[in-house]
Amino acid sequence: MLLKLNIILIYSLVAFFLSFLIYPFYILLLRRLKAGKSIREDSTSWTKAEIFNKLHWHKAWTPTMGWGLFLIIMALLVLFSIVLQKMWYINNTLITRQETYIILFGFFSMWILGLIDDYLNIKWVSKVKWLTAKMKLIWMFLFSGFISYFFYFRLWVDYINFWPLNWEVDLWIFYMIFTFIFTVAIVNAINIVDWLDWLAWWLMMIVLFVMWLITFFYQWYLATTIIWIVLWVLLAFLWFNINPAKIFMWDSWALWLGWLVASLVYLLNIRMWIFIPFMILFLIFWIDLWSSFLQIFWKKVFKRKIFDIAPFHHLLEYRWRAEYNIVMKFWLVQWVLAALTIVLIFYQFNLR
Repeated sequence: MLLKLNIILIYSLVAFFLSFLIYPFYILLLRRLKAGKSIREDSTSWTKAEIFNKLHWHKAWTPTMGWGLFLIIMALLVLFSIVLQKMWYINNTLITRQETYIILFGFFSMWILGLIDDYLNIKWVSKVKWLTAKMKLIWMFLFSGFISYFFYFRLWVDYINFWPLNWEVDLWIFYMIFTFIFTVAIVNAINIVDWLDWLAWWLMMIVLFVMWLITFFYQWYLATTIIWIVLWVLLAFLWFNINPAKIFMWDSWALWLGWLVASLVYLLNIRMWIFIPFMILFLIFWIDLWSSFLQIFWKKVFKRKIFDIAPFHHLLEYRWRAEYNIVMKFWLVQWVLAALTIVLIFYQFNLR
């Protein structure tokens, strides 16, 4: 286990220092390409997002595509692992069917969507200045369907562990339907949270840290390595994202982080009772997701808003709190949720 931990640390430190060295040049390149952030003018219901623009106008034209460097670093480290294996320094590369194939597939497939989305935003090609919600949903449906297909037909997984509410439940073909909906929900939840400085960053750091701890404890070492690489690149990104931010992630990072988290949940489901603990860990994201869903539903059905603005964190920002105040308090709540999740995980391990 100590040897595995050393290898994981080597990968993570390489990822961190590469990111720290490359980011200044990457930001300079984005500025020369005029890859700046335009604040959205339309809401999800195609009305003017006046409240949102008033709260976030000062962030306009900051370079986006911070997510792009994550994928560059990941690609370099995958190649690095192949070279190390060829030289007999390690036994396995970062690409394995059982642990990391579906995770890496999600990473690099989202690169295509991210490039298209950011290009449209930068060039203002379309009316809404980015890929429409419908186009993103189609893309999400395609890749969520692939993840469900992979676990059901390639890894032969057709059950969910719902402890402590229930034990292992065989879903058969309905496993694909369940995981498809669950993946789309996770991706959208992360994307919705990502509109306050550092909010999604910190919440996802805590979520990924818990996932790292669990995968390491259950000896999914290659999946642990992927998570640790992402965590350290996120740490390097923070240096350049501190207010006033030199770069933003933009929407695409939520997509590949959503695929990463969903894939990890399905992988861990093979060995442990992860779904209920994960629902607790992800509670803030679920609240934001449902507040947005209710807002859209109310406007479609009843032709009026149920909230002044959605999701929930923007409602707090509009009604009572400054941005930094909300972010700090959400961090604290997320740490409490993380602690509860870890307690549940280790409690169930003692039951086995």
